[in-house]
This record gives sequence, C-alpha cells and structure tokens, in this order.
Amino acid sequence: MTTHNYSGPTKILHWLTVILLVIQYSVGWLMPDVHRNMPTVGLIGWHLSIGTAIILLVLIRLIWHWIKPSPPPLQTVSPLLQKFGRATHSLLYLLLVAFPLMGWVNASAHGLPLTLFGVFPLPSLAPNGSSLVHAFGELHTPFTWVLLAVIALHVSAALYHHVIVKDETLRRMLP
Repeated sequence: MTTHNYSGPTKILHWLTVILLVIQYSVGWLMPDVHRNMPTVGLIGWHLSIGTAIILLVLIRLIWHWIKPSPPPLQTVSPLLQKFGRATHSLLYLLLVAFPLMGWVNASAHGLPLTLFGVFPLPSLAPNGSSLVHAFGELHTPFTWVLLAVIALHVSAALYHHVIVKDETLRRMLP
C-alpha cells in the first residue's frame, strides 16, 4: 500500500457506511408509513436502529479522519474540481448525520420509543406531538432524494476519475 492509499480502517468505515445505506434505503422503502404512537417493531424498528448506527458510524469516521487524515488528492484534476470534491464530501458527512437525526426527531414527535436494535434505549429528541418538530421531522422523506443525489454525484466523480481521467482515485478506496 502506498502513502497515497486510504488506510484500512478508512476503507472499512467507508464500505460499512455504503452497506448500511443500501440496507437503510431498502428497509425505508419497504416499511409502512410511520404514525403516532405505533410500535417500533419489524422494519420500522430496524429503520430507526440502522439510522442511529449510521450516525454513530459517521461520527467514528470523523474521529478517525481527525486522527488519520485522508491522503492528499491526486493531482490529476484542477484545483477547482478538488475544492468541489471536498465540498461534496463535507455535504455527504453533513447529510449522513442530519438525515438520520431528522428521522429520529420525527420518530420522537410521533411518540415512538427508540432503541438501538431493541437493546439500548435512546433518548427522545423532541416532545411527543410537537407540531413544529413534527414539521421539521417531515423533511426526512424529501431529504431521501437529496442524499441520493449527493451519493450519485460522489459515485459519478469516482467513475469520472476511473474512466475519464484514468487515475488511481477509485482504486485507493477499494478493499
């Protein structure tokens, strides 16, 4: 492994995030609509738990990034595209924390009891029945598409590097 590759833990955290997001979107599209005071079992329980796990994983990724920063970008694209790439990564991290938090707030406003995989109880982030918080929580669903668009941009950039620029950017993150 060269100094230009991402570290093993960075790759593991990246691909775990990808796996959790694929599972989360699948569960989210298959689960029933959330209503006030409904039980958080089955797919709804899994959806809430996976969302919480995504928050924890992203926080671990940010701590790891602080401890072991990413290798410098390859100098195969312009500084402007490098800035755009950093901005996209920052937006991804922001959405990967904010998006599950919106769902957590929405679940709290619906009075849903939250646990992490049915084992660890989680605090409510909003009062049950709060209309203002409920409205904020309702942003969770439209943000599904925002997050997917940013993920598509991220994947497109990786493919652009691999197919058009023909550099090692994509290979540096592969297991």
